[in-house]
Amino acid sequence: MSIRNDFKHTVLASYVGYITQAIVNNFAPLLFLIFQDTFDIPIEQITLLVTINFLVQLAIDLLSAKFVDRIGYRTSLVAAHVFACVGIAGLGIFPFIMPPFAGLLTAVVLYAVGGGLTEVLISPVVDACPSENKAGSMGLLHSFYCWGSVGTVLLSTLFLFAFGKGSWRILALLWAIVPALNTVYFTQVPLPQIYEEGETGMTLLELCKSKMFWVMTVLIMCAGGSELAMSQWASSFAESALGVEKTVGDLMGPCFFAVLMGTSRVFYAKISAKINLLKYMIFCGFLCIFSYMLAAFAPVPVLSLIGCGICGFSVGAMWPGTYSAAAEALPRGGTALFALLALAGDAGCSGGPTLVGMITGAMGGGLKQGLPFAAIFPALLIAAAFAALRMTGKKSR
Repeated sequence: MSIRNDFKHTVLASYVGYITQAIVNNFAPLLFLIFQDTFDIPIEQITLLVTINFLVQLAIDLLSAKFVDRIGYRTSLVAAHVFACVGIAGLGIFPFIMPPFAGLLTAVVLYAVGGGLTEVLISPVVDACPSENKAGSMGLLHSFYCWGSVGTVLLSTLFLFAFGKGSWRILALLWAIVPALNTVYFTQVPLPQIYEEGETGMTLLELCKSKMFWVMTVLIMCAGGSELAMSQWASSFAESALGVEKTVGDLMGPCFFAVLMGTSRVFYAKISAKINLLKYMIFCGFLCIFSYMLAAFAPVPVLSLIGCGICGFSVGAMWPGTYSAAAEALPRGGTALFALLALAGDAGCSGGPTLVGMITGAMGGGLKQGLPFAAIFPALLIAAAFAALRMTGKKSR
């Protein structure tokens, strides 16, 4: 069977799409100190690069609900990977052909456009591909973001260690090969029909009138908040638990969290056909609350690190599970549904660490004083999942 007729290739290209998304979000932060030393850029401007990446992806989440269906999925997917490729490669090129900060900012904006489009497009494509277990396919898809994150951090660190910090420009070009090759791949693979024959996707107004849509919005926001409230502080737990320096903690903490989150998504993909998705998410919510409390109140640092890892496992199914539950509950949701869920999820990703940081600062204490308050995210997720269960139960009767 040729590539053009085999949806397995579509799914494989989608996996690489999520690896690209991981490169977009994790590669540049590894170079921030190098940017400071090389271009003498103050930390305030370096921090702005993170903010711009986040804001551009949010804007793309919102705007894509309007334009993706008009220009088509293939064109959008190819464009997403072109933007990502040029942006990642541009990190090593643009600062040397224009003012350094302007060059870095240009690269960030370009790859953020690609990352935002990828986040919106890939999930509905995989959901629409022929599959006996759509929830499992979604869980496996999202696990590739975790493996991509771990791979980006580890391989980049090893490359810079082996060839020196001065090799970072070559490294940027090497990582850009991933979206470059996937650009070509997406021109060849078949794309599924997103909507049923004769149907059109729900409009923004139709979605906003749906109670189920708002329940799913709460679910995805809480999934993002639950994940990022812990993952942002994973390196701190590794440093204190293992007594290692910051560089090692930055590697071990986030990688430990991401590996367990990826493992959780593979596990979820294996069992999803045998379980009630919403009930499993409720279990994950309670496990997440337990992990926060263990991390915050454990009498020994190593247990805090274990709590961080358990959190990674507990949040693994939340994001892909919400996508699957939403697609099943709102089958005509289409592009607008996935775009708005991505927008809400990213807002939750911002809210989680912000809440922990604000409470920690207000209490004038350490991280462990603010972390328990982040349990509001998995608690609200549990409530929303119960609400969705009641709504789907009424619908089936």
